[in-house]
Amino acid sequence: MARVKIALPEAFSTIVELPIRITDLNYGAHLGNDALVSLLHEARVQFLAHLQLSEFDPATRLGMIMADVAVEYKGEGFYGDVLRVHLAAADPHKYGFDVVYHVLTTGGREIARAKTGMLCFDYNTRKLRPLPPDVANRLSPPAAGAS
Repeated sequence: MARVKIALPEAFSTIVELPIRITDLNYGAHLGNDALVSLLHEARVQFLAHLQLSEFDPATRLGMIMADVAVEYKGEGFYGDVLRVHLAAADPHKYGFDVVYHVLTTGGREIARAKTGMLCFDYNTRKLRPLPPDVANRLSPPAAGAS
């Protein structure tokens, strides 16, 4: 099986800091893979909030659904480490976009690279819906030289 390789974008739009909790450790006394995916979820929710977006709107029942996740583990995280998760939107398409994550400790040690594929979803009809233009605009990085 080919190894997973996550390409990082040139720039990230948001940084979220999250501590590694004692409950995030596995039997090897380091950050467990399941806990990392949960921390990525928290970082993504904060990233979307930064963009004034949400994974789910209970009033309209419109939201997003995760289609896939890929993680490239680079190092161990330990209790007491604070993770600095750099996030960016990438590869927008008709129904969604990717979120790319670069996970480091605040000391600069690389922990992981990850990508989640997010699709726009209508929970009323249980079907995909097109990426709204206003959402696509929020995901786009500002033009170079813009203030």
